[in-house]
Amino acid sequence: MRRPCLTVAFVAMLSFLPCNLIADNSEIGSSPWTVQEAVRYALRHNPDAATALERIKAADADIKLARAAFYPQVSVATEYSRTNNPMYSFGNILNQGMFTNAIDFNDPGTTDNLQAKTMIQYRVYNGGRDQAALKAAGEQGRSAEFDRTAVRNRLEFEVVRAFCTIVQAGESVRARQSALQAIDASLAVARARFEEGGLLREDVLNLEVQQARSAEQLIQARHGLQLAQRGFLHLLGRTGAEAAVDPTDYREQEIPAERAFRNRPELAAMAATVKALEARIKQAESGHWPTADVFGSYQADKGTELDEGSGNSWVTGVRMEYTLFNGGRTAAATERATARLRAAREEERKLELACSLEMEQAVLAVRQEEERLKVTGKMVDSATESARLARLRFKEGVLLASELIDTENRLIESQLSHSLATAAHKIAIADLRRAAGLGQFDQRN
Repeated sequence: MRRPCLTVAFVAMLSFLPCNLIADNSEIGSSPWTVQEAVRYALRHNPDAATALERIKAADADIKLARAAFYPQVSVATEYSRTNNPMYSFGNILNQGMFTNAIDFNDPGTTDNLQAKTMIQYRVYNGGRDQAALKAAGEQGRSAEFDRTAVRNRLEFEVVRAFCTIVQAGESVRARQSALQAIDASLAVARARFEEGGLLREDVLNLEVQQARSAEQLIQARHGLQLAQRGFLHLLGRTGAEAAVDPTDYREQEIPAERAFRNRPELAAMAATVKALEARIKQAESGHWPTADVFGSYQADKGTELDEGSGNSWVTGVRMEYTLFNGGRTAAATERATARLRAAREEERKLELACSLEMEQAVLAVRQEEERLKVTGKMVDSATESARLARLRFKEGVLLASELIDTENRLIESQLSHSLATAAHKIAIADLRRAAGLGQFDQRN
């Protein structure tokens, strides 16, 4: 009695490994992910989406900070002092209303003073600096909003691509399993024919080698599926080894009728940044102009060294200031702001070219995958029928083992090609939507 081959034992052990695409994952839940649920979840939990939201909050705070310059500044202050300095002590006496002719100006004595003061100041003109700062902050806020939309569009596309990759990887696993099962069946026939003397030992060995190769390819396909699942979970902002997905719920996305890249949020964000930098130039140029302020204060003074010493006073006025020379600071700030604006305009031009190229590539990709999908579909039909006939002929003894192996290889290659083309077609449509500035499935949270 012949000893069983190690390859057969290995394949038998391999057949007990999990192969279902919809894997159980208690960390995610019993229900498998649909693509739209995955997109919605990623928009709420992916770190990139959270970071973009925080940038918007920071931009809103900058706008509030710029608006604060248009309001008057009100402050209160209090202090207590005690002194025998003639000048300060005499000032305390005057503020408290306790001056008499008996006071020695050179030695008025020791006095103390408790002072409470309220001040208000409002800048009425500073060369348009505050207006420019507010406009710049507003444009930066708009840029942050568009950046968030761009992040969302990119994230949605990545989730769809990862989802389709999992589906394709699962189909590859199933195709490899089917190929292994077919080889197992053919090998059983070959061994039976060999025992009967109707087949050479070499043919049996060739089939055993093909069986081992198919088992190895199945292991690689399962590894690829696990990698795809982990990448998918990380996009969702989760951790885990497997992701249960529902490929049957995926519906074909709508191909955008208008294939123009001008609606990209990246371009809108860059345009807002350019406008913000234009405002920054005006803000820097305001240093060439004077500033004007109105101010007022009310002060109360109270002492304990002098009997009944107390007094109130107020001050109002207008202040104008003009800087004659500041070492070229204003000119340097203006030059820096202008250089940054020129650089941003070049970046805007570069981004337009990149978006235009992405749109052209996305359109060509959709067209290519549509044609490829038709061809691979026909290829699978032909290869499936050819493999069926080859197995029958091999069983009847009219086909060589090498010819059967070639036929089985062509079948698996055609199945994998069609699986890749199906996934690539869906990904191409998703990328075209992203290139057109659209979200996936037209959903927003």
